[in-house]
Amino acid sequence: MTISSYMKNQHRECDTHFAKSEEEAAKSNWEAAIAAFETFADVTLTHFKREEEELFPTFEEITGNAMGPTRVMRFEHEQVKGLIGKMAHALDDQDKDAYLSLSESMMILLQQHNMKEEQMLYAMCENLIPPELKEKTLEAMKQIVL
Repeated sequence: MTISSYMKNQHRECDTHFAKSEEEAAKSNWEAAIAAFETFADVTLTHFKREEEELFPTFEEITGNAMGPTRVMRFEHEQVKGLIGKMAHALDDQDKDAYLSLSESMMILLQQHNMKEEQMLYAMCENLIPPELKEKTLEAMKQIVL
């Protein structure tokens, strides 16, 4: 398995839980919406932690650049975290309109973020990180949990 395929699979997993939460909130099925949202938040934040603690530092060390794509990705991670907090409050308040509005913003942000990672950053990692270091980085990422 490559870093790219592993991380893309994680994106799909996040998307699945996000869509389920949105679907349940639209039906005012709050218990199911909250459960799916909590799973979405957990897998998303774990994914971010794997990138920020292992993948990004490895990329930055190899390229000698911490001001490029990884800086942008970290900034976007903070935006997503902020939206996660707002969405959690909307769910707690059972405010369907607020949740679905925030959900739309989240979907746009995640689609753009994931596309940049998948089409640019992960490809750069595959091309620039030596094979033995890719394996080590991938295994270290798999060990990270919240």
